[in-house]
Amino acid sequence: MNRRFVLRATGASLLLPLLDAMLPRSGQADDGTGFSPWAKSDAKHPRLICCYIPNGVNIAEWVPKDVGTGYTLSPTLSALASIRNEFTVLSGLGHPGSEGGHSGADTWLTGANLKGRPGADYANSISVDQLLAAAHAKATRYPSLQLSDLSGTGSAGHSHTLSFDRNGTPLPSENSPRRLFERLFVPENAADRAAALRRYTQRRSILDDIAAEAKALDKKLGTDDKRKLDEYYTSVRETEQQVGRLQGWIDVPKPKVPETGLGLNMQPANAHDRPLWLDVMLQLSYLSFVTDTTRVITFEWSREAGGFGGGGENHHELSHHDGSPDKLKKLAEIDKFHLSRLERFVKLLAATSEGESRMLDRTMIVYGSGMNSGTGTGDHSPKNLPLLLAGGKALGLKHGQHLAFDQERHPPLANVLLTLLQKSGIETDKFSDATGTLAGLT
Repeated sequence: MNRRFVLRATGASLLLPLLDAMLPRSGQADDGTGFSPWAKSDAKHPRLICCYIPNGVNIAEWVPKDVGTGYTLSPTLSALASIRNEFTVLSGLGHPGSEGGHSGADTWLTGANLKGRPGADYANSISVDQLLAAAHAKATRYPSLQLSDLSGTGSAGHSHTLSFDRNGTPLPSENSPRRLFERLFVPENAADRAAALRRYTQRRSILDDIAAEAKALDKKLGTDDKRKLDEYYTSVRETEQQVGRLQGWIDVPKPKVPETGLGLNMQPANAHDRPLWLDVMLQLSYLSFVTDTTRVITFEWSREAGGFGGGGENHHELSHHDGSPDKLKKLAEIDKFHLSRLERFVKLLAATSEGESRMLDRTMIVYGSGMNSGTGTGDHSPKNLPLLLAGGKALGLKHGQHLAFDQERHPPLANVLLTLLQKSGIETDKFSDATGTLAGLT
């Protein structure tokens, strides 16, 4: 088949993805995404925000020496002393399928083996946030938000996003506080709404228009290509459904949120702005939850092999510490800086009433990194990943504890992600390479 093969019908055409039948040879294996259908959540507005820090941490200063509810905060985690009963420290977990290094953000919420599909240099899978987003898609204006200090998707292995759809395709991130605010809270005028509505009502399904051509093509393809084409059609259909869903929000006013004092002009790469940029992006995340504009957010605080400390320090360079006491000390200072922003966000959610409980109690916060920079030379391992879980008490999560696991046996981080799915009301017993839910977390 020609690589530019197009399905055509009267008034519609659809360019196909690259299929094995378009190549000189075929034989790629099925990737086995490892998740099953889920039911829409019965819980009342569970929320999820996943906050990612790149380059690992000074793990020796991060992990507490003892375990259980009576554990002693480590030197770094002492920065969270005022909220110690609001979070759980998890140590010894990792991604068995990951090769480590600076692809940690790509796999943090998927657990995928990026080189696990024969013949493919890079193959990701769906991220846990997108399963939860699908369950709430009809209830909120935006099923999910993707935030980062660099906009777009980045490149394979160095993504600017933590979110991947069911085909492993990255979802682009936003890094501008002002653009994010305008998207969420600035109303369109009447002319803009009318124009958008005309576009939506004039559209019909491309897949319906090319149905006969697609059926004929399907008979010519091998099993692997049929699977790939089905994934593609599913992605197109979901995009069409999302556009159709937006039609229902055209006349629903956006929440009225004043921009006064939000600092919408903060720049993520500016050393002076950096702390304020993190705060305003978290503040906008908070406002998105308060207004129920979305219930699912992923926030990559910095891209892997990048990042800054509170004073503009080169985070990536310090992560290659080679055991240097000076570099490790500076790494710990960056770790504490990051935790100070997390502490502020947790307190904001805890101070917000929601019925008879607090907003924090229905908001699950995952915080950590997809790599461990080690205690020796800075080897960037996918084992013993730094991880904190906060909030979600009303959903059944327990906190004020350190749960430690054998890092050499490498229990999968996917066990935590599966636990969060179930506590969100999603009926599944599978996610990625999870072997079950995580003991002691609920």
